[in-house]
Amino acid sequence: MFDKHKNHLTEDVSIRNIIVVDCKSSGINYIGDIVNRGYNPVVLELKWANEDVEEYQAILKRGYDSIDDEFDMIFERDTYEETLEAVKKYDPKLIVPGNEHGVILATRLANDLNLLCNPIENLDAMTFKDKMQERIAEAGLRHIRGKAVKSIEEAIDFYDSEGLAEVVLKPTYSAGSAGVKMCNNRSEMINALEEVFGTLNYYGENITEMVVQERIRGTEYYVNTASCDGVHMVSLIWKYKKVETLEGDIIYDTVETVNELGIGESEMVEYAYDVADALGIRYGPVHGEYMIDENGPVLIEVNCRPSGASMPAKYLDRIAGHHETDLFLDSYLKPKRFHEKRKNRYRLLAHGALKLFIVPKDIIARSTPMNNISPRLKSFFGSTLVDIGDTEIFYPKTHDLDTSCGFVYMVHEDLDVLQKDIEFLRRVEMDAFSLVLSNEELEYEPIDDEKIARDIKKIVKSIEDYGTGLLITDQFIDDAEIIQTGIKDIDRLNGEFDYVIINLNKSMIGHTDDISVDIILSILSNIRVGGLVCVPKTTYEYFPSKRKGIEALIKTLNLRIEVPPHGLDVGIVASRESF
Repeated sequence: MFDKHKNHLTEDVSIRNIIVVDCKSSGINYIGDIVNRGYNPVVLELKWANEDVEEYQAILKRGYDSIDDEFDMIFERDTYEETLEAVKKYDPKLIVPGNEHGVILATRLANDLNLLCNPIENLDAMTFKDKMQERIAEAGLRHIRGKAVKSIEEAIDFYDSEGLAEVVLKPTYSAGSAGVKMCNNRSEMINALEEVFGTLNYYGENITEMVVQERIRGTEYYVNTASCDGVHMVSLIWKYKKVETLEGDIIYDTVETVNELGIGESEMVEYAYDVADALGIRYGPVHGEYMIDENGPVLIEVNCRPSGASMPAKYLDRIAGHHETDLFLDSYLKPKRFHEKRKNRYRLLAHGALKLFIVPKDIIARSTPMNNISPRLKSFFGSTLVDIGDTEIFYPKTHDLDTSCGFVYMVHEDLDVLQKDIEFLRRVEMDAFSLVLSNEELEYEPIDDEKIARDIKKIVKSIEDYGTGLLITDQFIDDAEIIQTGIKDIDRLNGEFDYVIINLNKSMIGHTDDISVDIILSILSNIRVGGLVCVPKTTYEYFPSKRKGIEALIKTLNLRIEVPPHGLDVGIVASRESF
Protein backbone atom coordinates (compact mmCIF):
# COMPACT_ATOMS: atom_id res chain seq x y z
CA MET A 1 0.00 0.00 0.00
CA PHE A 2 2.77 2.43 0.91
CA ASP A 3 6.25 2.33 -0.67
CA LYS A 4 8.27 2.29 2.52
CA HIS A 5 6.34 -0.62 4.03
CA LYS A 6 7.90 -3.96 3.40
CA ASN A 7 4.59 -5.68 4.25
CA HIS A 8 6.21 -9.05 4.68
CA LEU A 9 7.93 -11.04 7.37
CA THR A 10 11.64 -10.27 7.38
CA GLU A 11 13.36 -13.34 5.93
CA ASP A 12 16.47 -13.04 8.10
CA VAL A 13 15.26 -14.56 11.37
CA SER A 14 18.39 -13.29 13.13
CA ILE A 15 17.08 -9.73 12.85
CA ARG A 16 15.66 -8.57 16.15
CA ASN A 17 12.19 -7.05 15.87
CA ILE A 18 10.50 -4.36 17.94
CA ILE A 19 6.77 -3.90 17.41
CA VAL A 20 5.10 -0.48 17.68
CA VAL A 21 1.34 -0.78 18.19
CA ASP A 22 -0.64 2.13 16.72
CA CYS A 23 2.33 4.04 15.29
CA LYS A 24 0.97 7.58 15.10
CA SER A 25 1.73 11.10 16.27
CA SER A 26 5.06 11.39 18.13
CA GLY A 27 5.16 7.59 18.27
CA ILE A 28 6.48 7.53 14.71
CA ASN A 29 9.82 8.67 16.18
CA TYR A 30 10.23 5.10 17.44
CA ILE A 31 10.93 3.88 13.90
CA GLY A 32 14.18 5.76 13.36
CA ASP A 33 15.32 5.05 16.91
CA ILE A 34 14.70 1.32 16.48
CA VAL A 35 16.66 1.27 13.22
CA ASN A 36 19.52 3.25 14.77
CA ARG A 37 19.84 0.61 17.49
CA GLY A 38 20.18 -2.19 14.99
CA TYR A 39 16.66 -3.54 15.38
CA ASN A 40 13.90 -4.01 12.82
CA PRO A 41 10.76 -1.89 13.35
CA VAL A 42 7.37 -3.53 12.87
CA VAL A 43 4.18 -1.44 12.87
CA LEU A 44 1.02 -3.12 14.12
CA GLU A 45 -1.88 -1.16 12.67
CA LEU A 46 -5.16 -1.25 14.55
CA LYS A 47 -8.65 -1.69 13.17
CA TRP A 48 -10.82 1.41 13.18
CA ALA A 49 -14.34 1.37 14.61
CA ASN A 50 -15.49 4.58 12.97
CA GLU A 51 -17.39 4.42 9.68
CA ASP A 52 -14.99 6.91 8.08
CA VAL A 53 -12.18 4.45 7.42
CA GLU A 54 -10.88 6.48 4.47
CA GLU A 55 -10.19 9.51 6.66
CA TYR A 56 -8.42 7.29 9.21
CA GLN A 57 -6.28 5.73 6.48
CA ALA A 58 -5.40 9.21 5.18
CA ILE A 59 -4.20 10.23 8.65
CA LEU A 60 -2.11 7.07 8.93
CA LYS A 61 -0.64 7.59 5.47
CA ARG A 62 0.50 11.14 6.32
CA GLY A 63 2.28 9.78 9.36
CA TYR A 64 3.83 6.82 7.54
CA ASP A 65 4.98 9.04 4.68
CA SER A 66 6.92 11.20 7.14
CA ILE A 67 9.04 8.23 8.25
CA ASP A 68 12.40 8.01 6.49
CA ASP A 69 13.18 4.39 7.34
CA GLU A 70 11.65 1.14 6.11
CA PHE A 71 9.51 -0.92 8.44
CA ASP A 72 7.42 -4.08 8.38
CA MET A 73 3.63 -3.86 8.63
CA ILE A 74 1.16 -6.22 10.24
CA PHE A 75 -2.50 -5.65 10.97
CA GLU A 76 -4.79 -6.33 13.90
CA ARG A 77 -6.90 -9.42 13.23
CA ASP A 78 -10.55 -10.04 14.02
CA THR A 79 -9.68 -11.72 17.33
CA TYR A 80 -6.98 -11.14 19.89
CA GLU A 81 -5.79 -14.72 19.54
CA GLU A 82 -5.24 -14.30 15.81
CA THR A 83 -3.33 -11.06 16.40
CA LEU A 84 -1.18 -12.74 19.02
CA GLU A 85 -0.26 -15.52 16.59
CA ALA A 86 0.68 -12.97 13.91
CA VAL A 87 2.90 -11.13 16.39
CA LYS A 88 4.58 -14.34 17.60
CA LYS A 89 5.97 -14.94 14.10
CA TYR A 90 8.20 -11.90 14.57
CA ASP A 91 9.63 -13.17 17.87
CA PRO A 92 9.73 -9.54 19.11
CA LYS A 93 12.27 -8.20 21.56
CA LEU A 94 9.81 -5.49 22.67
CA ILE A 95 6.22 -4.41 22.05
CA VAL A 96 5.52 -0.73 22.74
CA PRO A 97 2.47 1.51 22.22
CA GLY A 98 3.01 4.33 19.75
CA ASN A 99 -0.21 6.11 20.65
CA GLU A 100 -2.98 5.94 23.26
CA HIS A 101 -5.17 3.49 21.36
CA GLY A 102 -2.30 1.01 21.29
CA VAL A 103 -1.70 0.85 25.06
CA ILE A 104 -4.18 -1.92 25.83
CA LEU A 105 -3.19 -4.25 23.00
CA ALA A 106 0.56 -3.62 23.39
CA THR A 107 0.37 -4.37 27.13
CA ARG A 108 -1.65 -7.56 26.63
CA LEU A 109 0.66 -8.85 23.91
CA ALA A 110 3.83 -8.06 25.86
CA ASN A 111 2.50 -9.76 28.98
CA ASP A 112 1.44 -12.87 27.08
CA LEU A 113 4.88 -13.07 25.44
CA ASN A 114 6.72 -12.49 28.75
CA LEU A 115 8.43 -9.33 27.51
CA LEU A 116 9.47 -6.33 29.61
CA CYS A 117 6.31 -4.28 30.16
CA ASN A 118 3.89 -2.98 32.73
CA PRO A 119 1.89 -5.59 34.67
CA ILE A 120 -1.44 -6.53 33.09
CA GLU A 121 -3.29 -6.06 36.39
CA ASN A 122 -2.55 -2.31 36.17
CA LEU A 123 -3.99 -1.90 32.69
CA ASP A 124 -7.37 -0.48 33.70
CA ALA A 125 -5.74 2.14 35.92
CA MET A 126 -3.40 3.04 33.07
CA THR A 127 -6.17 3.62 30.53
CA PHE A 128 -9.58 4.37 32.10
CA LYS A 129 -10.15 7.86 33.48
CA ASP A 130 -12.18 6.71 36.48
CA LYS A 131 -9.93 3.79 37.42
CA MET A 132 -6.75 5.88 37.55
CA GLN A 133 -8.36 8.25 40.04
CA GLU A 134 -9.56 5.32 42.13
CA ARG A 135 -6.07 3.81 42.16
CA ILE A 136 -4.29 6.95 43.35
CA ALA A 137 -7.00 7.47 46.00
CA GLU A 138 -6.27 3.96 47.30
CA ALA A 139 -2.60 4.96 47.52
CA GLY A 140 -3.51 7.96 49.68
CA LEU A 141 -2.70 10.55 46.99
CA ARG A 142 -4.76 13.61 46.26
CA HIS A 143 -7.39 12.76 43.65
CA ILE A 144 -10.47 14.28 42.05
CA ARG A 145 -13.92 13.26 43.21
CA GLY A 146 -15.76 11.58 40.39
CA LYS A 147 -17.82 8.66 39.19
CA ALA A 148 -18.31 6.75 35.95
CA VAL A 149 -21.96 6.87 34.87
CA LYS A 150 -23.92 5.21 32.08
CA SER A 151 -27.01 7.38 32.29
CA ILE A 152 -28.07 10.93 33.01
CA GLU A 153 -29.97 9.69 36.06
CA GLU A 154 -26.77 8.23 37.54
CA ALA A 155 -24.99 11.50 36.92
CA ILE A 156 -27.72 13.52 38.65
CA ASP A 157 -27.68 11.21 41.69
CA PHE A 158 -23.92 11.59 42.05
CA TYR A 159 -24.00 15.34 41.45
CA ASP A 160 -26.67 15.89 44.10
CA SER A 161 -25.23 13.48 46.67
CA GLU A 162 -21.78 15.05 46.51
CA GLY A 163 -23.09 18.62 46.60
CA LEU A 164 -21.15 19.52 43.47
CA ALA A 165 -21.30 22.81 41.57
CA GLU A 166 -18.97 22.95 38.55
CA VAL A 167 -18.12 19.59 37.02
CA VAL A 168 -16.03 18.15 34.20
CA LEU A 169 -17.45 15.46 31.92
CA LYS A 170 -15.20 13.13 29.94
CA PRO A 171 -15.50 9.71 28.32
CA THR A 172 -14.02 6.96 30.49
CA TYR A 173 -11.86 5.88 27.54
CA SER A 174 -10.73 8.39 24.95
CA ALA A 175 -7.91 10.82 24.15
CA GLY A 176 -7.37 14.48 23.39
CA SER A 177 -10.30 16.64 24.44
CA ALA A 178 -12.93 14.68 22.47
CA GLY A 179 -16.16 14.61 24.44
CA VAL A 180 -14.76 16.70 27.32
CA LYS A 181 -17.17 19.32 28.67
CA MET A 182 -16.99 21.92 31.44
CA CYS A 183 -20.34 22.46 33.16
CA ASN A 184 -21.10 25.33 35.52
CA ASN A 185 -24.22 23.82 37.03
CA ARG A 186 -26.63 20.87 37.10
CA SER A 187 -28.63 21.84 34.01
CA GLU A 188 -25.48 22.37 31.92
CA MET A 189 -24.31 18.91 32.97
CA ILE A 190 -27.59 17.34 31.86
CA ASN A 191 -27.51 19.15 28.51
CA ALA A 192 -23.89 18.15 27.92
CA LEU A 193 -24.57 14.49 28.69
CA GLU A 194 -27.51 14.49 26.29
CA GLU A 195 -25.17 15.90 23.65
CA VAL A 196 -22.24 13.52 24.23
CA PHE A 197 -23.85 10.15 25.01
CA GLY A 198 -24.01 8.11 21.80
CA THR A 199 -21.42 10.19 19.95
CA LEU A 200 -17.97 8.80 19.12
CA ASN A 201 -14.85 8.95 21.24
CA TYR A 202 -11.38 9.71 19.88
CA TYR A 203 -11.12 6.15 18.54
CA GLY A 204 -14.41 6.15 16.68
CA GLU A 205 -16.26 4.09 19.31
CA ASN A 206 -19.67 4.92 20.76
CA ILE A 207 -19.52 6.76 24.09
CA THR A 208 -21.67 4.77 26.51
CA GLU A 209 -19.98 5.74 29.78
CA MET A 210 -18.91 9.13 31.06
CA VAL A 211 -16.95 10.29 34.09
CA VAL A 212 -18.49 13.09 36.14
CA GLN A 213 -15.73 14.87 38.08
CA GLU A 214 -15.51 17.79 40.43
CA ARG A 215 -13.92 20.67 38.54
CA ILE A 216 -10.49 21.81 39.71
CA ARG A 217 -9.37 25.27 38.64
CA GLY A 218 -5.68 26.04 38.36
CA THR A 219 -2.71 25.92 36.02
CA GLU A 220 -2.52 22.82 33.83
CA TYR A 221 0.67 21.02 32.88
CA TYR A 222 1.84 17.81 31.41
CA VAL A 223 4.85 15.96 32.73
CA ASN A 224 6.49 13.35 30.52
CA THR A 225 8.38 10.66 32.39
CA ALA A 226 10.25 7.49 31.50
CA SER A 227 10.50 4.49 33.81
CA CYS A 228 13.05 1.69 34.07
CA ASP A 229 12.15 -1.15 36.42
CA GLY A 230 10.02 1.22 38.48
CA VAL A 231 12.58 4.05 38.65
CA HIS A 232 11.26 7.24 37.04
CA MET A 233 12.82 10.31 35.44
CA VAL A 234 11.38 13.45 33.89
CA SER A 235 12.04 13.93 30.18
CA LEU A 236 10.13 17.16 29.53
CA ILE A 237 7.58 19.42 31.25
CA TRP A 238 5.06 21.54 29.35
CA LYS A 239 2.41 24.06 30.43
CA TYR A 240 -0.98 24.42 28.75
CA LYS A 241 -2.91 27.53 27.93
CA LYS A 242 -6.49 26.60 27.11
CA VAL A 243 -9.62 28.58 26.34
CA GLU A 244 -13.13 27.71 27.43
CA THR A 245 -15.92 28.48 24.96
CA LEU A 246 -19.42 29.66 25.79
CA GLU A 247 -20.58 26.13 24.94
CA GLY A 248 -18.35 24.65 27.66
CA ASP A 249 -15.76 23.20 25.27
CA ILE A 250 -12.09 23.30 26.20
CA ILE A 251 -9.86 24.29 23.32
CA TYR A 252 -6.09 24.61 23.17
CA ASP A 253 -4.30 27.91 22.61
CA THR A 254 -0.65 27.12 23.32
CA VAL A 255 1.57 24.50 24.91
CA GLU A 256 4.91 25.82 26.18
CA THR A 257 7.94 24.18 27.76
CA VAL A 258 8.77 24.71 31.42
CA ASN A 259 12.50 25.43 31.30
CA GLU A 260 12.95 26.35 34.94
CA LEU A 261 10.71 25.22 37.79
CA GLY A 262 8.57 27.84 39.48
CA ILE A 263 6.75 27.83 42.81
CA GLY A 264 4.81 24.59 43.34
CA GLU A 265 6.19 22.85 40.26
CA SER A 266 8.81 20.69 41.99
CA GLU A 267 6.05 19.34 44.23
CA MET A 268 4.14 18.44 41.05
CA VAL A 269 7.10 16.40 39.81
CA GLU A 270 7.31 14.51 43.12
CA TYR A 271 3.57 13.89 42.91
CA ALA A 272 3.98 12.63 39.32
CA TYR A 273 6.49 10.04 40.57
CA ASP A 274 4.02 8.99 43.27
CA VAL A 275 1.27 8.65 40.67
CA ALA A 276 3.49 6.42 38.52
CA ASP A 277 4.21 4.26 41.57
CA ALA A 278 0.52 4.04 42.48
CA LEU A 279 -0.39 2.97 38.95
CA GLY A 280 2.32 0.32 38.99
CA ILE A 281 4.34 1.77 36.11
CA ARG A 282 7.51 -0.27 35.61
CA TYR A 283 8.68 0.55 32.09
CA GLY A 284 8.32 3.11 29.35
CA PRO A 285 6.45 6.40 29.07
CA VAL A 286 3.87 8.26 31.08
CA HIS A 287 2.39 11.40 29.58
CA GLY A 288 0.69 12.75 32.71
CA GLU A 289 -1.59 15.76 32.86
CA TYR A 290 -1.73 17.67 36.14
CA MET A 291 -3.36 20.73 37.65
CA ILE A 292 -1.81 22.97 40.32
CA ASP A 293 -4.23 24.98 42.44
CA GLU A 294 -4.10 26.47 45.94
CA ASN A 295 -4.01 22.94 47.38
CA GLY A 296 -1.07 21.81 45.28
CA PRO A 297 -0.89 19.33 42.38
CA VAL A 298 -3.58 16.85 41.40
CA LEU A 299 -3.79 14.33 38.57
CA ILE A 300 -6.08 15.08 35.65
CA GLU A 301 -5.21 11.87 33.77
CA VAL A 302 -2.29 9.76 32.60
CA ASN A 303 -1.56 8.38 29.15
CA CYS A 304 1.03 5.61 29.07
CA ARG A 305 2.50 6.37 25.65
CA PRO A 306 4.67 9.04 24.01
CA SER A 307 3.48 12.62 24.14
CA GLY A 308 1.12 13.70 21.36
CA ALA A 309 1.17 16.55 18.82
CA SER A 310 3.34 14.60 16.32
CA MET A 311 6.46 16.30 17.64
CA PRO A 312 9.44 15.55 15.35
CA ALA A 313 12.51 14.03 16.98
CA LYS A 314 14.68 16.89 15.68
CA TYR A 315 12.32 19.42 17.24
CA LEU A 316 12.58 17.77 20.65
CA ASP A 317 16.35 17.43 20.25
CA ARG A 318 16.59 21.17 19.64
CA ILE A 319 14.65 21.85 22.86
CA ALA A 320 16.01 19.25 25.25
CA GLY A 321 19.06 17.66 23.66
CA HIS A 322 17.16 14.38 23.44
CA HIS A 323 13.83 13.04 22.26
CA GLU A 324 11.60 10.85 24.32
CA THR A 325 11.12 7.69 22.26
CA ASP A 326 14.89 7.16 22.34
CA LEU A 327 14.84 7.56 26.11
CA PHE A 328 11.97 5.08 26.39
CA LEU A 329 13.94 2.51 24.43
CA ASP A 330 16.82 3.05 26.85
CA SER A 331 14.48 2.16 29.70
CA TYR A 332 13.90 -1.27 28.14
CA LEU A 333 17.15 -2.02 26.33
CA LYS A 334 19.90 0.03 27.99
CA PRO A 335 19.13 0.42 31.72
CA LYS A 336 22.70 1.50 32.52
CA ARG A 337 22.47 4.31 29.96
CA PHE A 338 19.03 5.25 31.31
CA HIS A 339 20.35 5.64 34.85
CA GLU A 340 23.32 7.69 33.64
CA LYS A 341 20.93 10.10 31.92
CA ARG A 342 18.80 10.21 35.05
CA LYS A 343 21.73 11.77 36.91
CA ASN A 344 21.68 14.78 34.60
CA ARG A 345 20.04 17.94 35.87
CA TYR A 346 16.91 19.16 34.10
CA ARG A 347 18.39 21.67 31.67
CA LEU A 348 16.76 22.55 28.35
CA LEU A 349 18.67 24.00 25.43
CA ALA A 350 15.87 26.23 24.15
CA HIS A 351 12.28 27.29 24.78
CA GLY A 352 9.60 25.42 22.85
CA ALA A 353 5.94 26.10 22.14
CA LEU A 354 3.06 24.98 19.97
CA LYS A 355 0.52 27.55 18.80
CA LEU A 356 -2.70 25.74 17.98
CA PHE A 357 -5.08 27.65 15.72
CA ILE A 358 -8.69 28.08 16.78
CA VAL A 359 -11.23 28.15 13.92
CA PRO A 360 -13.87 30.74 14.94
CA LYS A 361 -16.66 29.33 12.73
CA ASP A 362 -17.24 26.68 10.07
CA ILE A 363 -15.20 27.47 6.98
CA ILE A 364 -14.53 26.00 3.56
CA ALA A 365 -10.87 26.89 3.15
CA ARG A 366 -9.30 27.33 -0.28
CA SER A 367 -5.84 28.49 0.75
CA THR A 368 -3.57 28.54 3.80
CA PRO A 369 -1.78 31.92 3.94
CA MET A 370 -0.31 31.07 7.35
CA ASN A 371 2.01 28.58 5.69
CA ASN A 372 3.59 31.54 3.88
CA ILE A 373 3.69 33.72 7.00
CA SER A 374 4.87 31.50 9.87
CA PRO A 375 8.26 30.51 8.30
CA ARG A 376 9.21 34.21 8.56
CA LEU A 377 9.06 34.06 12.37
CA LYS A 378 12.38 33.80 14.20
CA SER A 379 11.11 30.91 16.34
CA PHE A 380 9.54 28.92 13.50
CA PHE A 381 10.40 25.21 13.31
CA GLY A 382 7.52 23.64 11.38
CA SER A 383 3.77 23.53 10.82
CA THR A 384 0.98 20.98 10.57
CA LEU A 385 -1.34 23.25 8.58
CA VAL A 386 -2.26 21.62 5.28
CA ASP A 387 -1.24 23.21 1.99
CA ILE A 388 -4.62 23.12 0.30
CA GLY A 389 -3.49 23.51 -3.31
CA ASP A 390 -6.17 23.37 -6.01
CA THR A 391 -8.89 21.86 -3.84
CA GLU A 392 -10.83 22.97 -0.76
CA ILE A 393 -11.16 21.63 2.78
CA PHE A 394 -14.03 22.00 5.23
CA TYR A 395 -12.96 22.98 8.75
CA PRO A 396 -15.60 23.00 11.49
CA LYS A 397 -15.58 25.52 14.30
CA THR A 398 -12.98 24.44 16.85
CA HIS A 399 -14.56 22.67 19.83
CA ASP A 400 -11.77 20.30 20.92
CA LEU A 401 -8.17 19.34 20.18
CA ASP A 402 -9.00 17.48 16.97
CA THR A 403 -10.88 20.42 15.45
CA SER A 404 -7.93 22.78 15.66
CA CYS A 405 -7.00 23.38 12.03
CA GLY A 406 -3.33 22.79 12.82
CA PHE A 407 -0.46 24.33 14.71
CA VAL A 408 3.00 25.81 14.42
CA TYR A 409 6.03 24.29 16.16
CA MET A 410 8.16 27.06 17.67
CA VAL A 411 11.59 27.01 19.32
CA HIS A 412 14.13 29.66 20.25
CA GLU A 413 16.92 30.16 22.76
CA ASP A 414 15.54 33.59 23.71
CA LEU A 415 12.22 33.39 25.57
CA ASP A 416 11.33 36.98 24.65
CA VAL A 417 11.59 36.15 20.94
CA LEU A 418 9.35 33.12 21.40
CA GLN A 419 6.73 35.02 23.39
CA LYS A 420 6.67 37.83 20.85
CA ASP A 421 6.01 35.33 18.05
CA ILE A 422 3.27 33.59 20.06
CA GLU A 423 1.52 36.88 20.72
CA PHE A 424 1.79 37.81 17.05
CA LEU A 425 0.11 34.55 15.98
CA ARG A 426 -2.64 35.07 18.57
CA ARG A 427 -3.36 38.53 17.18
CA VAL A 428 -3.50 37.22 13.61
CA GLU A 429 -5.85 34.45 14.72
CA MET A 430 -8.15 36.90 16.49
CA ASP A 431 -8.03 39.91 14.16
CA ALA A 432 -7.14 38.54 10.74
CA PHE A 433 -8.12 34.86 10.61
CA SER A 434 -8.21 34.85 6.82
CA LEU A 435 -4.42 34.96 7.07
CA VAL A 436 -4.60 31.54 8.74
CA LEU A 437 -7.23 29.93 6.51
CA SER A 438 -8.93 31.77 3.67
CA ASN A 439 -12.15 30.96 1.89
CA GLU A 440 -11.15 33.42 -0.87
CA GLU A 441 -14.50 35.21 -0.59
CA LEU A 442 -13.38 38.73 0.27
CA GLU A 443 -16.00 41.38 -0.37
CA TYR A 444 -14.39 44.45 -1.90
CA GLU A 445 -15.27 47.67 -3.60
CA PRO A 446 -15.34 47.63 -7.42
CA ILE A 447 -12.08 48.85 -8.91
CA ASP A 448 -12.38 52.43 -10.20
CA ASP A 449 -9.14 53.07 -12.07
CA GLU A 450 -9.71 56.82 -12.40
CA LYS A 451 -10.40 57.30 -8.69
CA ILE A 452 -7.44 55.12 -7.75
CA ALA A 453 -5.19 57.17 -10.04
CA ARG A 454 -6.33 60.40 -8.39
CA ASP A 455 -5.79 58.97 -4.90
CA ILE A 456 -2.32 57.66 -5.70
CA LYS A 457 -1.22 60.98 -7.24
CA LYS A 458 -2.30 62.77 -4.04
CA ILE A 459 -0.28 60.32 -1.96
CA VAL A 460 2.78 60.73 -4.19
CA LYS A 461 2.50 64.51 -3.93
CA SER A 462 2.12 64.43 -0.13
CA ILE A 463 5.23 62.34 0.56
CA GLU A 464 7.56 63.35 -2.26
CA ASP A 465 9.69 65.34 0.18
CA TYR A 466 10.68 62.14 2.01
CA GLY A 467 13.26 61.27 -0.65
CA THR A 468 13.39 58.98 -3.66
CA GLY A 469 10.31 56.81 -4.03
CA LEU A 470 9.02 53.82 -5.97
CA LEU A 471 5.41 53.06 -6.84
CA ILE A 472 4.61 49.35 -7.20
CA THR A 473 1.34 49.39 -9.08
CA ASP A 474 -1.13 47.40 -11.16
CA GLN A 475 -1.77 50.38 -13.43
CA PHE A 476 0.54 52.99 -14.90
CA ILE A 477 -0.54 56.41 -13.62
CA ASP A 478 0.06 59.37 -15.94
CA ASP A 479 1.64 62.47 -14.47
CA ALA A 480 2.65 60.70 -11.23
CA GLU A 481 6.12 62.04 -10.53
CA ILE A 482 7.57 58.78 -9.25
CA ILE A 483 9.24 55.70 -10.70
CA GLN A 484 6.62 53.02 -11.35
CA THR A 485 6.91 49.27 -11.68
CA GLY A 486 4.65 46.22 -11.66
CA ILE A 487 4.89 43.14 -9.45
CA LYS A 488 6.88 41.27 -12.12
CA ASP A 489 9.72 43.77 -11.70
CA ILE A 490 9.76 44.26 -7.92
CA ASP A 491 13.36 43.00 -7.88
CA ARG A 492 14.35 46.54 -8.79
CA LEU A 493 13.24 47.58 -5.32
CA ASN A 494 16.38 45.97 -3.87
CA GLY A 495 16.39 48.12 -0.75
CA GLU A 496 17.35 51.28 -2.65
CA PHE A 497 14.38 53.64 -2.17
CA ASP A 498 13.57 56.00 0.67
CA TYR A 499 9.90 55.12 0.43
CA VAL A 500 7.73 52.66 -1.44
CA ILE A 501 4.03 52.98 -2.25
CA ILE A 502 2.10 49.77 -2.90
CA ASN A 503 -0.89 50.09 -5.23
CA LEU A 504 -1.95 46.51 -5.93
CA ASN A 505 -5.59 45.52 -6.31
CA LYS A 506 -6.00 43.56 -9.52
CA SER A 507 -3.03 41.45 -8.42
CA MET A 508 -4.74 40.72 -5.10
CA ILE A 509 -7.97 39.68 -6.81
CA GLY A 510 -6.14 37.68 -9.46
CA HIS A 511 -4.26 35.41 -7.05
CA THR A 512 -5.22 33.12 -4.19
CA ASP A 513 -4.73 34.69 -0.80
CA ASP A 514 -1.59 32.72 0.00
CA ILE A 515 0.04 34.08 -3.16
CA SER A 516 -1.16 37.60 -2.32
CA VAL A 517 0.55 37.21 1.05
CA ASP A 518 3.78 36.18 -0.68
CA ILE A 519 3.66 39.24 -2.95
CA ILE A 520 3.30 41.68 -0.06
CA LEU A 521 5.91 39.88 2.04
CA SER A 522 8.39 40.01 -0.86
CA ILE A 523 7.95 43.76 -1.14
CA LEU A 524 8.14 44.40 2.60
CA SER A 525 11.27 42.25 2.87
CA ASN A 526 13.09 44.62 0.52
CA ILE A 527 12.38 47.87 2.34
CA ARG A 528 15.75 49.32 3.28
CA VAL A 529 16.75 50.22 6.83
CA GLY A 530 15.45 53.70 7.48
CA GLY A 531 12.97 53.44 4.60
CA LEU A 532 9.21 53.84 4.60
CA VAL A 533 6.43 51.81 3.01
CA CYS A 534 2.97 53.17 2.35
CA VAL A 535 0.01 50.83 1.80
CA PRO A 536 -3.07 52.87 0.87
CA LYS A 537 -6.68 51.80 0.84
CA THR A 538 -6.34 51.07 -2.89
CA THR A 539 -4.37 47.98 -1.83
CA TYR A 540 -5.49 46.88 1.63
CA GLU A 541 -9.19 46.88 0.71
CA TYR A 542 -8.44 43.99 -1.68
CA PHE A 543 -6.24 42.02 0.71
CA PRO A 544 -7.41 39.21 3.08
CA SER A 545 -8.51 40.75 6.40
CA LYS A 546 -7.97 44.11 4.71
CA ARG A 547 -6.08 46.71 6.77
CA LYS A 548 -5.45 44.37 9.71
CA GLY A 549 -4.14 41.76 7.31
CA ILE A 550 -1.50 44.12 5.90
CA GLU A 551 -0.58 45.29 9.39
CA ALA A 552 -0.10 41.66 10.44
CA LEU A 553 2.41 41.12 7.62
CA ILE A 554 4.22 44.31 8.57
CA LYS A 555 4.61 42.98 12.11
CA THR A 556 5.73 39.60 10.76
CA LEU A 557 8.83 41.25 9.33
CA ASN A 558 9.42 43.44 12.40
CA LEU A 559 8.65 46.71 10.64
CA ARG A 560 7.28 49.51 12.76
CA ILE A 561 3.74 50.78 12.11
CA GLU A 562 3.98 54.57 12.28
CA VAL A 563 1.49 56.92 13.94
CA PRO A 564 -0.57 58.37 11.05
CA PRO A 565 0.11 62.10 10.61
CA HIS A 566 -2.98 64.28 10.69
CA GLY A 567 -4.17 65.39 7.28
CA LEU A 568 -1.93 62.96 5.40
CA ASP A 569 -4.37 60.34 4.08
CA VAL A 570 -1.85 57.79 2.86
CA GLY A 571 -3.17 54.62 4.51
CA ILE A 572 -0.77 52.42 6.49
CA VAL A 573 2.73 53.83 6.92
CA ALA A 574 5.50 51.61 8.26
CA SER A 575 9.26 51.91 8.60
CA ARG A 576 12.18 49.56 8.88
CA GLU A 577 14.58 50.30 11.72
CA SER A 578 16.67 47.14 11.40
CA PHE A 579 16.68 43.66 9.90
